[in-house]
Amino acid sequence: MEPLSILFLGLALALAFSFEFINGFHDTANAVATVIYTNTLRPNYAVVWSGLWNLTGVLLSSGAVAYGIVALLPVELVLHVGSGAGFAMVFALLTAAIIWNFGTWYLGIPASSSHTLIGSIVGVGLMNAFLSPGHVFGDGVNWGKVQDTLSALVLSPLVGFVVAGLLLLAMKLLIRLPQLYTAPEGGLGGKPPPWWIRALLIFTCTGVSFAHGSNDGQKGMGLIMLILIGVVPTAFALNPSTSAADLAKIKTSNVAVQTIVQSHAKPDPMDSKTAEQDLSDFLKNSGKVSDTVLNAVATKNAEMAHYIAPISNFGSIPEKDRADVRTDIYLVSASLAKLVKKHAFSDSAEVAQINGYSKQLDKTTKFIPNWVKVAVALCLGLGTMIGWKRIVVTVGERIGKSHLTYGQGGAAELVTMATIQSADVLGLPVSTTHILSSGIAGTMFTNGSGLQRKTVQNIVLAWVLTLPVCVFLGAGLFGAGLLLALRMGGH
Repeated sequence: MEPLSILFLGLALALAFSFEFINGFHDTANAVATVIYTNTLRPNYAVVWSGLWNLTGVLLSSGAVAYGIVALLPVELVLHVGSGAGFAMVFALLTAAIIWNFGTWYLGIPASSSHTLIGSIVGVGLMNAFLSPGHVFGDGVNWGKVQDTLSALVLSPLVGFVVAGLLLLAMKLLIRLPQLYTAPEGGLGGKPPPWWIRALLIFTCTGVSFAHGSNDGQKGMGLIMLILIGVVPTAFALNPSTSAADLAKIKTSNVAVQTIVQSHAKPDPMDSKTAEQDLSDFLKNSGKVSDTVLNAVATKNAEMAHYIAPISNFGSIPEKDRADVRTDIYLVSASLAKLVKKHAFSDSAEVAQINGYSKQLDKTTKFIPNWVKVAVALCLGLGTMIGWKRIVVTVGERIGKSHLTYGQGGAAELVTMATIQSADVLGLPVSTTHILSSGIAGTMFTNGSGLQRKTVQNIVLAWVLTLPVCVFLGAGLFGAGLLLALRMGGH
C-alpha cells in the first residue's frame, strides 16, 4: 500500500470507530439505563455485562442491517468507493453523524444514531446528484429503500409507546406484587431491589443489549467494510471464506440464470461499460423493466462467468481483477433482486432459481470479518463506559413526572428487545434509543405518572430535526470533501 492509502485508511477507520464510540453514548447507554438507574447493577458491572452481550449480538449478526444501510448509498459511489468521491462520501457521512450524535448527547437528549446516519446518507446522495452532470436532482438516492427504512424508524417508537404501556397494564393485572411497581429507594446510587426484581431486570438488559448488538451495532460495520473494500480491494472485495463447493454452486446457477434472463430479452450485444452504466441507472431510479436492462444483466453475468469459470477459489483471481469481479457480482445480484420485485419473471420456478442465485452472490460480497465485529463491539462498550450517565438520568428521571419503577423499566425493555429482534429478521435498521424512550413514556402515560413536557418536547424536537439537519450536514461536508479530493488529484 502507498503511504497516502495507508493515511486514508487510518483516518477513515478512526472516524468509523469514533462513530461507534459515540453511538455507545446514546443507544448502548439506553440498554443499561434501567439496570443502572434501578441499582440492579453497579455502572461498571452493567457496562461490562451489556458489552459482552452486545459483542455476542454483533458476532451472531447476519450483516443484513449493515448492508441495508449500504443499499441506501448512491450506487456509483458504492461501486467506486476507492475513488476520491468515494472517500469524500465516507468522511462526510461519518463526520456529520458524529457531530449530531455528540451534540445531542451533551444536552442529555436521547437521539437516534440510525436517523443520524440515514439523514447523512440522503444528504450525500442529493449532493452527488446535484454535482453530477446530466443527473436529475434526487436520483442519487435509493428512495424505495429509504422509504422502507424510515417506515421502520417511524413505526418502531409508536410500537414501543403503545405496547410497553399495554404490557405494564397487563403486568399489573396478572402480577400483583407491589414491590415491582415502586421506584428505586434513593434514586440513582440508592438501595438495590429484591433479588427477583434484579434477576428480571438483568434478563431484560441482557436481551436489549444482545438485540442492540445484532441491529444497531451493525450500522457502522457496513461503512467500515466499504472503507476496507475501497482501500484494500485485493483482501476485502470478495469473501475469502467462500468454499470451493459454494463457488461450484454459483457457477451452476450462473449458467441457469443466464439462460432465463436471455429468454426474456431480445439479443443485443452490449459492451461492459455500457452495461455497468445501464444497471447503475436502473438501480438508482425507479426504472422500468426493459430489454436494455435484461441485456445489461446478461452481459455482466457472462463477464462474471469469464472470471469464475476456471477457478476453484477467489484467491485464484488476479488481484487487479478482484474489484471488477465484485462490481459485476454487486450489479447482477442487486439488479436481479429488483427485477424480481418488479415482476419481470412470472414463472415461479424461474423466480426461485433467481432468488437462490442472488443469495449465493450476496454471500460473496456482503460479509463482515470477525475482527471488525469485535472492534465495533469494543467501541460501543467503551463509549457506554464514558457517556452513560447523561442518558441514564434522562431515561430514569426526566421523561415522566415520577421516577421510573422496576416494572416500567422491565416492560419497556421487553418490548424494545422484541421489536429489535423482529426488525433483525426483516433486515431493517431501528433505533434502540427511540424504542426504549418511547416505551418508558408509554409506561408513564398508562401508569398515570404524567410526562415532563419540556423533556418530551426536547426529545421529539431532536427526533424531528435529526433528519433535516443531518441531510444538510451530509450534503455540505460531501461537497467540501469532493472539492478537496479533486484538488488533491482524486477522481
